[in-house]
Amino acid sequence: MTVAALRLVVASANPDKAAEIVAILESVPGLELVPRPASARDVEESGDTLIDNARLKARALVEVTGVAAVADDTGLEVDALGGAPGVYSARFAGEHASYADNVAKLLDELEKVGAIAAEQRSASFRCVALVAYPDGSEVSVDGKVTGTITRAPLGESGFGYDPVFAPDGYGGRTFAEMSPAEKHEASHRGKAFGALAARLTAGSDSSRHR
Repeated sequence: MTVAALRLVVASANPDKAAEIVAILESVPGLELVPRPASARDVEESGDTLIDNARLKARALVEVTGVAAVADDTGLEVDALGGAPGVYSARFAGEHASYADNVAKLLDELEKVGAIAAEQRSASFRCVALVAYPDGSEVSVDGKVTGTITRAPLGESGFGYDPVFAPDGYGGRTFAEMSPAEKHEASHRGKAFGALAARLTAGSDSSRHR
């Protein structure tokens, strides 16, 4: 299948994530991005890994629409917390936690373990982006960025953990202090979907697997 013939349903039910995915992929020539149907039910993210959850979300939308779907799952891995919250990042403070709830719990947990100095607050953000096709095949890529968890939220942009994650190489600024273009360049999601865009542009069926 060539990119020119490819329609993708954006599977994410999170409007902030969906907007970032569209912003990154909309420059791929010939790719048509289709909004998630309002009638589609939320998908339980019951997988043990990021790729499991990305696959669950994409496959669910393929079943509903009959069209190829793109999804991602993202995890913040904090070294001082043994890699937590990881796959549970979106619900670190509970099943219906807000962004602020998750950030507050993260900062509290770091205080509890005595991770005060910047060198004790190292972390990685990982993103798996996956396209699922109606024939059962799929394409998946990873993106990763390293950085530091700040002592307090900084900046007004972005969402999720953006106000407390300062990626390496950007002068200590958090994602929430960056413009959307800067964040797409620096972030785990930007790297993952940039790599996915390259795979889709290549248009090779050999990149798909079952």
